[in-house]
Amino acid sequence: MRSKFKEFFESEKSGGIVLLVVTLISMGIANSGLQSAYLNFWDTQLGGHDLVHWINDGLMAIFFLYIGLELEREIYHGELSHLKKASLPIFGAIGGMVVPASIFLLLNFGTSTQSGAGIPMATDIAFAIGILSLLGKRVPLSLKIFLTALAVIDDLGAIMVIAVFYTSSISVPYLLAALGIFLVLITLNKLKILALTPYLIGGVIMWYCMLNSGVHATVTGVLLAFAIPFRDGKKATPSARLLHLLHKPVSFLILPVFALANTALIFDNSWSALAQPLSIGIILGLFLGKPLGILAFSFLSVKLGICDLPGNIKMKHIFGVGFLGGIGFTMSIFITLLAFGDPDLIKMAKIAVIAGSIASGITGFVWLKITLKPMQHPHKD
Repeated sequence: MRSKFKEFFESEKSGGIVLLVVTLISMGIANSGLQSAYLNFWDTQLGGHDLVHWINDGLMAIFFLYIGLELEREIYHGELSHLKKASLPIFGAIGGMVVPASIFLLLNFGTSTQSGAGIPMATDIAFAIGILSLLGKRVPLSLKIFLTALAVIDDLGAIMVIAVFYTSSISVPYLLAALGIFLVLITLNKLKILALTPYLIGGVIMWYCMLNSGVHATVTGVLLAFAIPFRDGKKATPSARLLHLLHKPVSFLILPVFALANTALIFDNSWSALAQPLSIGIILGLFLGKPLGILAFSFLSVKLGICDLPGNIKMKHIFGVGFLGGIGFTMSIFITLLAFGDPDLIKMAKIAVIAGSIASGITGFVWLKITLKPMQHPHKD
């Protein structure tokens, strides 16, 4: 299991580096002489929708399928398979969602922007692990596992928030049709149908029904993941095969394309918008709410005897990882698109997400570099 975790950690590290590069490229082009051509490209109409819509509602459903398959693996055979092992990151993740949302609502409750409370609740696992990896061998394995489990639980929390709070008017017939297809896929699982094809075809139909139901279509990805047979989780099982198949397309195509499409921001007089309650709520939620919430809930759970703190990490290290949890980026931007319809609010929120994520990433890196001792190597005689 440790070798599987190491493989996962290294792959997410690479994905984070790619995301950073394409984001810088996107913002650079959007503020260059190619600005008009670049923005017009993303506005290209295809089947009645622009490219950004197809990316956010279509390609991101595949990303959520990948997240669901990761969740399934962790719940059955990974770091979330035993309550005692999972309890510390679970409590940390709860604090890392509740406190940022509370800070945001303190500044935005009762206003037209209060629907953005879910934005600072999210963690971008690829970026967070990418930053942690820059610290090299001084990072204990237990701290890497804590951050990974925390981010996975965060993703589950974000999915639940999307499903419950970011839905439009519900179409009962389409919703029932989607759930009916889900039950059919579960039945195929119980009948031990191991071929991937019927699950994928059913998933596409379920996605179409969910798209028209009012519940966000990306939720389909998670439902499909848990319908696909996991069995013993070995490489030959359908779930493991699909997870392996999707890894590179998600990390090196889908998420970079999402970043390119959603970070084409024009920085004219935009920085003045950072003084607005919406922006302040997002930045403070990510930069302060995340580390304080993760630290406070982790500390209380250990003091109450609910969880154990691994022997080679301390609360100051949990605090540092909490800052890395404040790198929202992909999930925060995704929730932004669901929370608001006004382009100006979306732009303001995206800039705040990027600012809060940068501040969190730098602070977390510096904090952990100071507090984590370098690995001691034995002296040769």
